[in-house]
Amino acid sequence: MEEKNFIWASLFFSIILITIIHGWITRNPCTKVYLVDFACHKPPVSQTISRAQSLARARWYWKTLKPETLEFFITTIERCGLGDSTYVPEGFLTDPLDLSMAAARREVEHVIFGTVDSLLAKTKINCQDIGILVVNCCLFNPIPSLSSMIVNHYKLKDDICSYSLSGMGCSASLRAIELAKQLLQVHPNSNALVVSTESLTQHTYTGNDRSKFIINSLFRVGGAAMLLSNRPPNHHDGLPKYELIQAVHTHMAGSSYSSYRCIYMDEDDEGKTGVSVGKDLLGVGDKAIRSNITKLARLILPLKEKFLYMSGFCSKPDLKRAFEHFLPHVGGKPLLDDLQESLGISDEGMEPSRMTLHRYGNVSSSSVWYEFAYLEAKGRVKKGDRVWQIAFGSGFKCSSVVWKALKSVGLDDEMFMNPWKDEIEGFPVETNNFGSFSFYLRPSEDFVDA
Repeated sequence: MEEKNFIWASLFFSIILITIIHGWITRNPCTKVYLVDFACHKPPVSQTISRAQSLARARWYWKTLKPETLEFFITTIERCGLGDSTYVPEGFLTDPLDLSMAAARREVEHVIFGTVDSLLAKTKINCQDIGILVVNCCLFNPIPSLSSMIVNHYKLKDDICSYSLSGMGCSASLRAIELAKQLLQVHPNSNALVVSTESLTQHTYTGNDRSKFIINSLFRVGGAAMLLSNRPPNHHDGLPKYELIQAVHTHMAGSSYSSYRCIYMDEDDEGKTGVSVGKDLLGVGDKAIRSNITKLARLILPLKEKFLYMSGFCSKPDLKRAFEHFLPHVGGKPLLDDLQESLGISDEGMEPSRMTLHRYGNVSSSSVWYEFAYLEAKGRVKKGDRVWQIAFGSGFKCSSVVWKALKSVGLDDEMFMNPWKDEIEGFPVETNNFGSFSFYLRPSEDFVDA
């Protein structure tokens, strides 16, 4: 009996020691990173489109659609969780459609400049004080780059560290945060501007491969801009809103071929390019999320929960004990349903993501920031609260970022330039009547692990 007690005591103290050493190694108190503030783009009313209008325009302009393809589009539009006030590019609403390079540039300029203007107004930062710029956009990669577009428009300084990330899918914003964090750790007394968006103008799909047609149903116009800093908080300049506590990233492309191919851009049998969403998405996503959460749990769980999990007393970590707010990438209704069930999140906990999907649609990597803005607009962020953002995208990748609120965010002072500003009192709305289109997202034999 004494020997057994000694073994358990040794195990307990070993876990404590490992935790302390790991925390000391991975966290350098001299390089704390703060989120000063962020802003999200709200397009003009003229770019609003309802589900009925989406279907009507599809019937009118896409004459090559087969009846079964159109039926699939109707089903996904009705069940994917989008409401009737999402936004599309201006070129989608002209007659005829304008899918030109010029229209694509106008789309990203309108989103990026409008969002960055809002952020600059909120933070009152001088553009010459921005030393790092990271921009992510998965599909649209013009020459010069999007980062050059921003440097030119805002006359940023010549020695700025600037980067453009492409092809990284809906997890790219949190990946961009990680890159900015690493740059801030080696550039003292610096500010970093991170801009996340997606361009749809040149990437609508007009063929009959329904695995590529899901993109047309879910994705909408949106963008976000974030200002990060490694400068110590200063009451004279105003406290930053949040401190970056942890960032964990998982990339599954090396573990299986199905992970690599489940979201893939290629041509269909008719030679039309589109992004395929494989039927293995939920299975692949589940593996990536589990791997990411396991790594995150070791870093952020309370000591008691960490001991129970690492010693095998519980089969999976209870992350609800480590966060007050959960913000998963909206993806689509099936993904949100699956996440809620697997993690045991309450309906209120899933509210920001479901309302973002309903109001703005899937705005790719910037989705998690519209959810964050929803929390702030509702006045739910209190000083000391921990906020977990998690996003997933092509590759297959999964990223988690954890923030700690340095102050309470009140309705009176934080409604300025919030995309939910004029309508937050009307939310939440009922979304359970949308049904599901998970009949498409069944595991298949299309992709075989290598």
